[in-house]
Amino acid sequence: MVKETGFYDTLGVKPSATPDELKKAYRKLALKFHPDKNPTQGEKFKQISQAYEVLSDAKKREVYDRGGEKAIKEGGTGGGGSGGFASPMDIFDLFFGGGSRMHRERKGKNIVHQITVTLEDLYNGSTRKLSVQKNAVCERCEGRGSRKGAAQMCMTCHGTGMQVRVHQLIPGMVQQVSTVCHSCQGQGQRISQKDRCKSCGGRKILREKKILEVHIDKGMRDSQKIVFHGEGDQEPGLEPGDIVIVLDQREHPHFTRKGADLIMSMELQLVEALCGFKKPVQTLDNRTLLITSHPGELIKPGDTKCVLNEGMPTYRRPFEKGRLVIHFSVVFPQTNFLPKNKLKELELYLPEKMDAEQPESMDDDLYIYADLEDCDFGNRKRRHRQNCCMDEDDYSSTGGVQCQTS
Repeated sequence: MVKETGFYDTLGVKPSATPDELKKAYRKLALKFHPDKNPTQGEKFKQISQAYEVLSDAKKREVYDRGGEKAIKEGGTGGGGSGGFASPMDIFDLFFGGGSRMHRERKGKNIVHQITVTLEDLYNGSTRKLSVQKNAVCERCEGRGSRKGAAQMCMTCHGTGMQVRVHQLIPGMVQQVSTVCHSCQGQGQRISQKDRCKSCGGRKILREKKILEVHIDKGMRDSQKIVFHGEGDQEPGLEPGDIVIVLDQREHPHFTRKGADLIMSMELQLVEALCGFKKPVQTLDNRTLLITSHPGELIKPGDTKCVLNEGMPTYRRPFEKGRLVIHFSVVFPQTNFLPKNKLKELELYLPEKMDAEQPESMDDDLYIYADLEDCDFGNRKRRHRQNCCMDEDDYSSTGGVQCQTS
């Protein structure tokens, strides 16, 4: 019977789990939450590693089952309290055969650049040249910082680059803290001034300029990334980082992209909406489409039509294209655009008016005729306030409620 199951729950296994089941659970979770893959889950990765470090050791597991996490922290395994936990990275390296964290192959820092592109670039494809500054390993000393064999091991950290200090928190509980060695600045070795490389001054790296050709493929999207693997910053003993290019699409004056579709607006005169039209549209690859509506095919305000295969190319399948989507608006003629006699003629060609229903017994002189006026909604609130304040003046002499105008 175990006292608590927190470590088992962290790994997602039962307290009766076998060593193989523990290994399988740790492998799956450690790869998922490793900081290189999931930078925001560092605390979760630490918890997974600590749980596996205890449960994979038969003696520590027995102490944990008997007394829980408190027994582990109080040094029940002789490991020195909370400081008995190994580094999460060291546990990962040992499990996956990577050796010590200080000596396992890691990756240099990535360089991220943003380039502005037009919708035409994304439609037609484009090539850009980009100049970047990056760290490169010094070729003269091959990243040693000195002539061969001149570097000496730092005796302060014994070549590890880290110093470990143990602090006693309370009797029976200590804390282990690792810090970068101040003597060698984390390098693990020391080089005398006379032996330092003349090119890099012992820094092992140099700053260099790199020209990259960035190929923007047809159909790429805003914020899409183009990665140049191994072209980022270099450090001795590390795998070079990457250069990551992020596309930033500039707004287009006529077209808006939505997925594979291109969306545009088109304004028609009333005669075009009723009698048909032909309008040219310049495409993103400098072709001219003649958008046609046949006579009798009415276009109503707010209608949406589309032209197939005239949208954006599909990424890596450029011959497959989306749609050109057109939103129509209709402009009506100005007031009194025809004399009254012409309006009567026009009325002959339009659908008949629908007469309003009215009681047969109702006489014409009983109607109240109402004329239409333009609505000025912006002045409605101001007129309301004026009327409110007029009412305030009427009631001020009798102590009525006042209008708040602020």
